[in-house]
Amino acid sequence: MSKNFDAIMMLGYGGPEKMEDVMPFLKNISAGRPIPEDRLKEVAHHYELFDGKSPLNEYTYKQAKKLVTFLKEKGHDLPVHVGMRFWHPYISDTLKEMHDKGIRNVVGLIMAAHRCDASWERYMRDVSEAADDIGINLNFEYVPPMFDHPLFIEGCADRVSECLDKIPADRLKTTKLIFTAHSIPVKMADESPYVEQFEATARLVAEKTGHNNCITCYQSRSGSPHVPWLEPDICDVIPKLAEQGITDIVVQAIGFVCDHIEVLFDIGIEAQEASDEVGITLHRAKTVNDDDKYIQALEDEVLKLIGV
Repeated sequence: MSKNFDAIMMLGYGGPEKMEDVMPFLKNISAGRPIPEDRLKEVAHHYELFDGKSPLNEYTYKQAKKLVTFLKEKGHDLPVHVGMRFWHPYISDTLKEMHDKGIRNVVGLIMAAHRCDASWERYMRDVSEAADDIGINLNFEYVPPMFDHPLFIEGCADRVSECLDKIPADRLKTTKLIFTAHSIPVKMADESPYVEQFEATARLVAEKTGHNNCITCYQSRSGSPHVPWLEPDICDVIPKLAEQGITDIVVQAIGFVCDHIEVLFDIGIEAQEASDEVGITLHRAKTVNDDDKYIQALEDEVLKLIGV
């Protein structure tokens, strides 16, 4: 048992488990924002293509289970709890459960590799506000973003290399690596290290694979069309690559630490269609999901925080 901490809490976005969950989930996300009902129905269709089930929850629990096992092997018996912003188990419910169990000092693991207000500070605020609303006091210390952790980089690179290995040798010279992250408003990006961290991850992963013909771009833009967001979008980039003679692209959504519907739809369907239209072969490299190296990176950062 750690001398300072009682538990770990993984903080994630959340996702529906079945079609009946989808609209309530999307309404949680859109609460307080002027999003038309038609737009919600359009996004709901993305989930419908996957029977309403996001892989996010399942992978987060797999990550939690492995982290518990890895820490036990190092002699640290720390439970790992999961709390989600927009679906069950909600952050507030998990905080109450931990408090009721006598937990007071918590290692916070925000399940994002790159830091901006949407991916980081909002989670911290949600924890503080939920604890205040419930009337409990928990001490949280957060593990920093792992955008350049060697084991996270290795885990990403392994998935990319799996794709590169399947491409005929005579096409490797015309193969481009594309790394994507969730687009965010330009103003938010300017106030955070998000772009710098994302580009550092992409550079390090490409170097690790030995295939440095790479670019970064964005996916999953949402919000008002009148507000500038980070560009270029991957689907705008693909036709230009075809004009440059690119035959294959390996796409990895390194802005996500496990598969979301946004990864499956935006890359697996929309980017795939854009590639098919211009005759490019798209290979989707998996995110790290519950890869052992990524979990070892989490373990390493937790042990640093608890002073071991």
